[in-house]
Amino acid sequence: MAELKDILSSNKKILLHACCGVCAAYPISLLQNSGYEVVVYFYNPNIYPQAEYEKRLEGVVKLCNHFGCELITGDYESEVYYSYIKGLEQEPEKGARCDKCFQLRLDKSAQKAQELGIKIFTTSMVISPYKNYEKLTTFGEIIASQYDLLYMGINFRKKDGFLKTNVIANSLNIYRQNYCGCEFTMHH
Repeated sequence: MAELKDILSSNKKILLHACCGVCAAYPISLLQNSGYEVVVYFYNPNIYPQAEYEKRLEGVVKLCNHFGCELITGDYESEVYYSYIKGLEQEPEKGARCDKCFQLRLDKSAQKAQELGIKIFTTSMVISPYKNYEKLTTFGEIIASQYDLLYMGINFRKKDGFLKTNVIANSLNIYRQNYCGCEFTMHH
């Protein structure tokens, strides 16, 4: 596995997986203010329907334009998501289906980071008070080790991060969704 000190001294680029504009706002700001060149990766094949996906992507585009950071948009591969979670459709929210969804998006983020030669990645998903920071960090670290990368487990919720992300998103009039993303969470 890559050594943290070697990665931090040689590379100030970080790939940030963004789930939506609201959640990514403060993480981009914090990472840029910490001296990182942020490359945002929007890969969310779980989002349903496609019109919702487009609204969330539009918010991330607006955010990246505001912060002047690069945005890479992954393919909208809903069939990959459904195949990956097959058999878990009836799981409750925060259950095994969600774990698989997190793993899929983190794995694709690690693949993209490796492809771009970026040694560090993280995700904006952890800013949500509805997501389990420890679980996401564990998934990220395991996946990072498979690609010889570093997953930076930053708890973006700390120091009023969720409040700060909402203030930034509101000031930019970023679209705010009312469910996690997949069709199974639409009415919960």
